Formats: sequence, structure tokens, C-alpha cells
Amino acid sequence: MEILLKKDVQNLGEAGEFVNVKTGYALNYLVPQGYAVVATESVKKQYAETVRQRAHKEAKLIADAEALAAKISATPVKVAVKVSESGKIYGSVTSAQVADALVAAGLDVDKKNVTLPEIKEVGSYEASVKVYKTVKATVALEVVAE
Repeated sequence: MEILLKKDVQNLGEAGEFVNVKTGYALNYLVPQGYAVVATESVKKQYAETVRQRAHKEAKLIADAEALAAKISATPVKVAVKVSESGKIYGSVTSAQVADALVAAGLDVDKKNVTLPEIKEVGSYEASVKVYKTVKATVALEVVAE
């Protein structure tokens, strides 16, 4: 019997997959527990439409993320920190400081999505910002003395 899995089932498949199982297993366990539905023609058509709509939404989200990534890459960021006479930084430059500078520039960025290299001295660096699942932007970061 062919079924559509609604949830991940160990040793059987992931949600959204069509699988063939024995009739008793499907009707006595998977369907009553809410793990699956019987794969009729209407279920197959409805699933195909859902997949098409998800792909359309995903494409729009990726396009929006790429536009935001281009804006982020075009925005230089300056972070002022306290330094010693030899040019070494007291403390560190954090992702929160970079995210705050980008937010001040009018870009919506969360500090959790900012990845910084190890910064020990004043100078120019590149930081990475994760905008969406596969879309990343590179930010020109300049660390200057206060």
C-alpha cells in the first residue's frame, strides 16, 4: 500500500515522502497515529500543488535574501575600539558590535548570523553574514582606534 508520510518515521522515511508499506502496518499504526495518509490520487495532486507553492515561496525568499546580501556587501562597517600604544586591541570586537553598526545603517541583521575572524589589531577585516539558508554576504569591516 502506498502512503504519504506526514512525519519522519525511523527506518521508513522522512516527512513528505511516498513509500510502500504493508497494508496492516499502514492502516493499523501509521494512519491512526497521524504519521501518514493513504496516497490516493487527490492526495497526490494536493501534495504536488503544495510542493509547487513551496518552491515559489522559497524562490522569492532567496531573491529577497540575495538583494539584502548585496546591500550588506556594499555597506562598509567601522568599529571603534580602545587600543594600546602598540596597536593591540583591549578586549575584542564582537558580532553584536558589527550587527549594531549594520542596523544603524538601516539593514536588518541579527548578531547570531555574523561570523568574525580573530581580530587582535586595528585594521581592515572581512566578516561573513548569513542572510538566509544558503545566502551569505561579506562585509568590509574596519577596526579603528577610539
